[in-house]
Amino acid sequence: MRFTHRPAALAGVGCLALALASVAPAAVWAQATKGTQSAPVQPAPEAAAPTAPAFKDITLTEKQIQGVLAAHKDLDAIAAKMPDDPQAKPDPKIVQQLDTTAKKHGFADYGEYSDVVEAISMVMAGVDTKTKTYVGPEAELKAQIALVEADTKMSADDKKQALADLNEALKSPGPAVKNQGNIDLVLKNYDKLSEALDEDE
Repeated sequence: MRFTHRPAALAGVGCLALALASVAPAAVWAQATKGTQSAPVQPAPEAAAPTAPAFKDITLTEKQIQGVLAAHKDLDAIAAKMPDDPQAKPDPKIVQQLDTTAKKHGFADYGEYSDVVEAISMVMAGVDTKTKTYVGPEAELKAQIALVEADTKMSADDKKQALADLNEALKSPGPAVKNQGNIDLVLKNYDKLSEALDEDE
């Protein structure tokens, strides 16, 4: 998973970008394995907005968090070989590599790994990066907007672009996480997760 490039003042925005970007691998995997898995695969809505994915609410475990930390480099390297076009059919060998690597790190398949990353990302999108407490995605975006507005070191162009991006994200900030166990686990591992999921930029 990758964070988007951002000024230092926008560290929390990366978490939101990660939350939104994390849905793509799961969608690609589901499309690639459609008809090959025993579980039913939901077809992607034809006109659905990419910023409004259905959030699969799962309960995270410490084992899953450690699995993501151990697996992310290997899986990101393989996932990078997938076609950028979501309509293009991925190479079945790559799909198999994703599943095999995910299984090696304790996941049932790449789909489960993607669901776990998505659940982690949804929590991280609502974490106040200064206090490292969960405030929810809307509150975190508003805090980031205030930081950018108060930043005197950013160029006018950077500030304008950052505020435009943040205000756009604020239109659909994503659901607040209600599972306190997920919040606690992500906060406990926040620094490691943030570093791990940011280093692939």
